[in-house]
Amino acid sequence: MLRVGYIGLGLMGKSIARNILKAGFPLVVHNRSQAAVDELVNEGAVRASSPAQVSENVDVVFTNLPDSPDVELVVFGSHGIIESARAGMIFVDNSTIKPAVARSIAARLAEKGIMALDAPVSGGDIGARNGTLTIMVGGPAEALETVTPIFNAMGKTITHVGGSGSGQVAKAANQIMVAAQMVAMAELLIFAQKAGTDPRKVVDAIKAGAAQCWTLDVKPQRLFAGNRQPGFKASMQTKDLNIIMETAREYGIPLPSAAVDLQLYTAMLQAGLGDLDNSAILNIIEGLANEQLKTE
Repeated sequence: MLRVGYIGLGLMGKSIARNILKAGFPLVVHNRSQAAVDELVNEGAVRASSPAQVSENVDVVFTNLPDSPDVELVVFGSHGIIESARAGMIFVDNSTIKPAVARSIAARLAEKGIMALDAPVSGGDIGARNGTLTIMVGGPAEALETVTPIFNAMGKTITHVGGSGSGQVAKAANQIMVAAQMVAMAELLIFAQKAGTDPRKVVDAIKAGAAQCWTLDVKPQRLFAGNRQPGFKASMQTKDLNIIMETAREYGIPLPSAAVDLQLYTAMLQAGLGDLDNSAILNIIEGLANEQLKTE
């Protein structure tokens, strides 16, 4: 059985790593904060003191990190993956980073005989815990074939989008839609309430029609209960929107709606709300409308 390493045990990474371990794969883990490492070690994983020590002892090494510079540092920095990586090893990045950076990492690793997959995921903390993530994959088909049994422990939908960077392009496209849905949901909830109608009944009325989406299926119930905790942090949604706009500039792509969504999420961060769920963009819409959503 493939020996697996996992670096980055945050809100989603820890649950992904746990599901890999539960599927029976020998697992080596590393994280800056040791609490998550301790949890997984107690469940049967092996602790590593550095990314280099992870790659020294595995066949496939995963990363799940906040942004492009973090992935580059873990792969190529001091005591990084590259120090002990060997030809034939496979590198898989579950982070959401710039497509151009994913392509650069893949090219540099290929010089060492290492195949790389950019494999960002969607589905939030719930999907990570339940092993039902959507996985968007860019990179060599033969590498994907090798790691598919591991992906099967993580998610329910695995799509080979294309060459290196294609998984990140797909994730960026996903995040364009997610941000738009979160903002639209916040607007319709406040619109309904301020116009004198119960927003709960409005959601019930529209979510089985043309407006149906994952966001309306999952998020309103949390917001009506007063729960704005992540989930998926607004700070990460903002980071992803910045990636989208930077990539759009590289290719000369106009994205007017995404640009407005980025402004709204940036306002969230400036208000000190970045650690809340991305659905808590509702806070900004509430402020603009001078209307607070009524909770149970």
